[in-house]
Amino acid sequence: MDFSSSYSQLHSSLNRFRASANSFLSQSEPLSLLITPPLAIFVAWILQSVLLFVQEKGLKAAIVGLFMNAIKLVPGVNKYIEAEKRKVVEKLQSSGTSKRESWLTELPAAGLGTGVIQKMKHEKVSDVAWQGKCSGTVYIGGNESETHFSLINEAYSMFSHTNPLHMDVFQSVVHFEGEVVAMTAALLGSKEKTSGGQICGNMTSGGTESILLAVKSSRDYMKTKKGITRPEMIIPDSAHSAYDKAAQYFNIKLWRVPVNKEFQADVKAIKQYINKNTVLIVGSAPGYPHGIIDPIEELGKLASSFGICFHVDLCLGGFVLPFARKLGYPIPHFDFSVEGVTSISVDVHKYGLAPKGTSVVLYRNHEIRKHQFVAITEWSGGLYVSPTIAGSRPGGLIAGAWAAMMSLGQEGYMKSTREIMEVSKRIQKGIKEIPELFIVGKPDMTVVAFGSNCVNIFEVNDIMSSRGWHLNALQKPNSIHICVTLQHVPVVEDFLRALQESVQTVKENPGPIKGGLAPIYGAAGSMPDRGMVEELLLDFMDSSC
Repeated sequence: MDFSSSYSQLHSSLNRFRASANSFLSQSEPLSLLITPPLAIFVAWILQSVLLFVQEKGLKAAIVGLFMNAIKLVPGVNKYIEAEKRKVVEKLQSSGTSKRESWLTELPAAGLGTGVIQKMKHEKVSDVAWQGKCSGTVYIGGNESETHFSLINEAYSMFSHTNPLHMDVFQSVVHFEGEVVAMTAALLGSKEKTSGGQICGNMTSGGTESILLAVKSSRDYMKTKKGITRPEMIIPDSAHSAYDKAAQYFNIKLWRVPVNKEFQADVKAIKQYINKNTVLIVGSAPGYPHGIIDPIEELGKLASSFGICFHVDLCLGGFVLPFARKLGYPIPHFDFSVEGVTSISVDVHKYGLAPKGTSVVLYRNHEIRKHQFVAITEWSGGLYVSPTIAGSRPGGLIAGAWAAMMSLGQEGYMKSTREIMEVSKRIQKGIKEIPELFIVGKPDMTVVAFGSNCVNIFEVNDIMSSRGWHLNALQKPNSIHICVTLQHVPVVEDFLRALQESVQTVKENPGPIKGGLAPIYGAAGSMPDRGMVEELLLDFMDSSC
């Protein structure tokens, strides 16, 4: 059959189709023919939006959310809900609102001069007695006016005027930052052959900024490498909330995957979420809620096999796990010695015992880190380039971190690690001796989470708070945890005694105490409409700062 014959048959078929279509459409009104196409597109758009909403939120959460939105349309219902939310927010704020009413709203007409120091001392008296009584919070041992505190405070004051943005002027703090990064990297596998020998990084203001930068760099690196323009990242339920913040800031679709029965990242479940748009998966060593190390080596292999980035959150473990391993604790591999790890965040202001506001973000190589930087070429103020989110940075904090690390050395960190690991084990043993409590999972480090099947654990937390102990409330499952620091070394037996007595108090007299937050935590944990919980948190924050 020649070309002309084939063309003739095709032309004839098209004519028959056109005649048939015209005959069918001639039976319809012109207006319906005009309306139907855009209406069909609109319906398809709605269906796609609903499917994406269900896929993102989950079927149950989507149904609950739609139901609650429908209920709010009923006259008076939304007003009632808002009034109840206001009551909860006021409960969360407690006495904070009345205190704010006495705060200054403008500059004093006459300055206080050096008298301001006396006023600050007066204000400081209202702070909670934190020495040995807070989970995490203060990681340095002793009193704030002595020993290591004094050293880092003096270091800060010497360089409080400096800013590493002006690297040609303040060369000392540039030097300090370079050495803090290098010393931290050496603890986390930079000297191992498997690291590739290019580990690099920068200091940041804290773990959240370190994570934000790692996520941003991973997103942009994968865009360059694979052309991904609709990025997604996958994290276990136990991963820090900073990843949610990063997802919102950098327009990345976030998938939270339930942990396994050991409360670790579920590698198989994470694998099921990986697709062509995945830029990053995450593991923690250890995770903030339960102090459990994720299977970093397995996650590294998974990331390598798909050619995607893998960030390890070592904000808690970076200055403990390397020394705990040397002390003989069974610590699995967690750093750049693991193939597939592309970035790490580690806080120096936690177990690095540096001043607050110091963290480090590290990358496997310079190619990835370059995507962290911002370079501006067309600004009338001149050429501009910045390594982190902040432009100006406090050189005093960098100096304080360098002073902390240099003053302690490996021997100092080994000593502090030995002390806090021993206290952690003592607390685990003590909790196991309280029959009403159970430990969540198997803690690998210095965070110990515990719950109860026979008493309200949030009521226990309220009783502990009334005794001056400030722990952290958790959910999924309902529990509380203590993050052990050097502050707890001399008071560990006091803590266990207070915990045992608090459990007994709740057991004998169950029910919320005046001013306690147990009812709110309990309600928030069981409330099916998570959007409502989110609104409560936003309202609380808006009225608190």
